[in-house]
Amino acid sequence: MSPPRNENPDRLYTVTGGRSRSASDAFDLVTLVVSECEPTAGMQSEHAAILRLCRRPTAVVEIAADLGMPVGIVKILLGDLLDTGRITARHPQTARRSAQLPDTSILEQVLVGLRNL
Repeated sequence: MSPPRNENPDRLYTVTGGRSRSASDAFDLVTLVVSECEPTAGMQSEHAAILRLCRRPTAVVEIAADLGMPVGIVKILLGDLLDTGRITARHPQTARRSAQLPDTSILEQVLVGLRNL
């Protein structure tokens, strides 16, 4: 049961308790979120929906799309859940970036060669 896509700004203000930014910088669009518990009675409905959605690793952008809410609002809600230990968040595992990139001296030589063309 997703809320309508054209959310009322007053409702979003209420959902976040008046906050316009997340206090946490732990989330970007591809951060994977996993529930660490089940929703509890009396929990804010949006928080409960996130916990249900994230039984398996789910990207922040997917959570926002499923809830029909702006990513910024979802990040605030995720920050609440992270602060209380109800979710964990991590970036997808990737190979070390330094192992993927060639030596900077080679890149500089390629750049000089391209400029000389």
